[in-house]
Amino acid sequence: MSDRDLPDDSAQTVELEPAGAELVLGGGGGAIRSFSRDLAARGEKLGLIGPSELPRLWTRHILNSALLAPLLRANGTLADVGSGAGFPGLVLAAIRPDVAVTLIEPMERRVEWLVEQARRLELDNVTVVRARAEDVRPRRAFDQVTARAVSALRTLIPLTAALARPGGELLLLKGARVDEELRAAQNQVRTARLHEVRVEMLGAAGGPGPAPEATRVFRATVA
Repeated sequence: MSDRDLPDDSAQTVELEPAGAELVLGGGGGAIRSFSRDLAARGEKLGLIGPSELPRLWTRHILNSALLAPLLRANGTLADVGSGAGFPGLVLAAIRPDVAVTLIEPMERRVEWLVEQARRLELDNVTVVRARAEDVRPRRAFDQVTARAVSALRTLIPLTAALARPGGELLLLKGARVDEELRAAQNQVRTARLHEVRVEMLGAAGGPGPAPEATRVFRATVA
């Protein structure tokens, strides 16, 4: 990323692409780099990302999202609840063109951003839906459902499980308190009839490589 791609006041604060990131981005690298430049240039002004996030745009947001890509089912369908600036759904759509990705976002300005980016990056596998998750009634339930930084598991499980088909899977990106959230969400786990419930760590926290921050994923299959 060159400094001329960024506003003068952020050229020195935006995190550059880590070495080796292409190993995580695969064939989606070109689109994601273009997306990252546009987000760094306009995201704060549009209210998509705060200034404190720019110095960790790649490690905390882009690569954190990208690590989920190998878990997506081949030629499947994915719903991303609360897509916001495009994490993780837009990043995953760029890496996995075989997966049909539906971005679900209620806020108008974020929907406009997502539609613009999908068009600009020529992501033909992306559909953007302006709605709250609880109001979405898809013609076909999704193979997998994801969400990132939306709410605690006790709230998020009912919203996401309702969108998944029988045998479908939840892939929810969570923070360091995921185990505590899971203990508090046992009623919701039972009500949603989830099984194969576990938390997986993707990447090595503090380790070397392009994704030094660990990505915690709550995984469960919908009965």
